[in-house]
Order: sequence, then C-alpha cells, then structure tokens
Amino acid sequence: MTTHVVSDTSVLTRRSLRHILRSPDTIITTAVTPIAMLLLFVYVFGGAIKVGTDNYVNYLLPGILLITVASGIAYTAFRLFTDVSSGIFERFQSMPIARSAVLWGHVLTSVVANLTSLVLVVLVALAMGFRTGAGILAWLAVLGIMVLFTLALTWLAVIPGLTAKTVDGVSGFSYPLIFLPFVSSAFVPTEGMPAPVQWFAEHQPVTPIVNTIRNLFAQQPVGDDGWLALAWCGGLLVVAYALAMRTYRSKIA
Repeated sequence: MTTHVVSDTSVLTRRSLRHILRSPDTIITTAVTPIAMLLLFVYVFGGAIKVGTDNYVNYLLPGILLITVASGIAYTAFRLFTDVSSGIFERFQSMPIARSAVLWGHVLTSVVANLTSLVLVVLVALAMGFRTGAGILAWLAVLGIMVLFTLALTWLAVIPGLTAKTVDGVSGFSYPLIFLPFVSSAFVPTEGMPAPVQWFAEHQPVTPIVNTIRNLFAQQPVGDDGWLALAWCGGLLVVAYALAMRTYRSKIA
C-alpha cells in the first residue's frame, strides 16, 4: 500500500468535489432549508419574539449557521453510503492507495461543500439586514468554530454512511441534529423556558456554540461559552473520529 496519504486524499477529494459540481443542486438544497427558516423566523415570527435587540436576524444567524451544517452532513453520509452500496468502496480497498484516504476524501468534500452553503446563508442574512462590526480576528474565530463543528458532525456522519442498509436510514440520523438548535438559545433566550427545558438547553452543545458566535459578531467577550464551545466541538470530534475509524476498520476487515 502506498504511503502517499496526502496525494491519495487529494485525488479522492477532487473526485467527490466533481460529483458535487456536476450536481450543484446538492449545495443549493442544503442551503435552501436554512435560508427558508431565516426568512420565516425574521419576517413572520421575529416581530413577536423578544430577544433584547431590534435586529432579530443578528440574534438568529448563529443558530441558522449550525442548522446549515447539520443539514449538509446528511449528504456526506449519503455520498459515502452510495460508494459502499455500489461496490466502488471495495474496489478502492483493492487498489494500492492509503486506506484512510477513502474517508478523508469524503470528509474534506463535506467541509468544502458546507462552507460554501454557509457563505450563501451569510450573504442572504446580509441582504436581510445582518450587520456586525466584528474584525478579521473575530471572523476567523467564527470560521474556526464552524470548521471544527463541521468536522465533528462529518465524522459522525461517516458512521451511518458505512453501516446504513437503506437510503432512509442513512439520512434519518441528521434529523435529531437539526432539531437540537430549537431547544437552545438559537431562537430565543433560555431564561424564558420551563426549568427542565432550560436545564437541557443550557447543558447541550448548541447553546455555548451559538452564544460564542453571537458574542464574536457583537464584539462582546465570549466568556466561559468560548471554552465550552471548543470543548464540545473538540470532544465530539475526538469521539466521532474514534468511532468512525473503528467502524471503518470493522468494515474493511
């Protein structure tokens, strides 16, 4: 087996990206749902929701960014499932390429595709009135958090991509991830929630991530939420990567 992991990964990443370029509706579809939610909550519900600011789109955008990624990783699992079910996955294993490159090709494609969708969502938010005085360092911090979050969910998506038996099974795993922001500070402050719901909202990963991004955009100190966001993203990434690689080794054994 060749040791040229980087070159093998590059080739397989270009292969996956070409599939997306031939079907750009994947990225468009991924971005449509979050954009529709952005429009709905800002223009329909925004006037009735009290968040302590007149510009609700500024409050809402961080949560919509997380929903965008959660929607996009379903396609990562689907692309990997397609390779496994079509037999090309086994063919790759018989070729003199680094075995890890097969997974990393899909993972890097997921990062590129999701970042593209995030750019589309931010552009729509700007057109709707989103404004921030955040500097380049704050934007880079937001980008870093989103990349880390995308990598964590992508490696999580690898598991159903390798093990699912049906298309419904491979795409269904993303639904809880899309729902999670609704029970967080993404849409409304957690202070007004019933006590059990508030406890859950404040002790799940979405709330500190959303709060951190929101504070970075607002040029406010991130406080403990910043460390919690990094801990959740980093911890989820480590666990998801370990489980994905274990599943992968079991699959090719």
